[in-house]
Amino acid sequence: MTVIIAHRGSAGTHPENTLPAFMEAVRAGADGIKLDVQLTADQQLVVIHDESVDRTTDGKGLIRELTLKEIKKLDAGSWFDEKYQATKISTLQEVLNLLLQMRFRGFLCIEIKTNKFHYPGIEEKISAVMTSKEWPFTYWYASFNIDSLHIMHQFEPDAQYDLIQKNDLEKSQVVLDTDFIEGLHPSYDWVKQNPEIAKNYEKTIRPWTPNLYETMMTCYEKNLAGIITDFPEKAIRARSRYKQ
Repeated sequence: MTVIIAHRGSAGTHPENTLPAFMEAVRAGADGIKLDVQLTADQQLVVIHDESVDRTTDGKGLIRELTLKEIKKLDAGSWFDEKYQATKISTLQEVLNLLLQMRFRGFLCIEIKTNKFHYPGIEEKISAVMTSKEWPFTYWYASFNIDSLHIMHQFEPDAQYDLIQKNDLEKSQVVLDTDFIEGLHPSYDWVKQNPEIAKNYEKTIRPWTPNLYETMMTCYEKNLAGIITDFPEKAIRARSRYKQ
């Protein structure tokens, strides 16, 4: 069965990478949740996709140049809808606490956002949080940056690792050549443009972001390992129709 991973939470229906988006992903019954982690100026792990706060908050500046206190003052929801104006950027720990409170039992895909800035020590900090206790859900790591996966693998050799790519045939070969990397997270366009490679690929493929009903159904028909979608509830409905 193709698993459904909520991209940045339910990013199509709620402000991405925020507690409301993760709450909706759990409520909808997503098999997994994917989030992005970056590092602040004062070395705090925060959940946000972009390297700056400009797009998804009412502030400006790079994450790596702002403190957590400064970031916490920002409105991270109004850009999506005024009713989310009280929404803040969360720390990784705050998201984990929410998943515990909601009794989430799926899997959490943690993307290490080091493809533009390789924050020194981010891998060790993430690993310290994730290995600090036993979680009732499964977690694994993904990144565009192969170096980050190598570093993280030193801390957690038994964890699952996936390499993310957009339209890069070279990266898809790197996954096949690297024993500890379990699978590939390509763009849906890559899957569409390389049907034979995708069909015969020797490791798992979970594309991002098939958001249309037709693209979701294509992934189910190809029996891909998973999809990473902004609309988990829609994807669950589509999958139930496909199974029927």
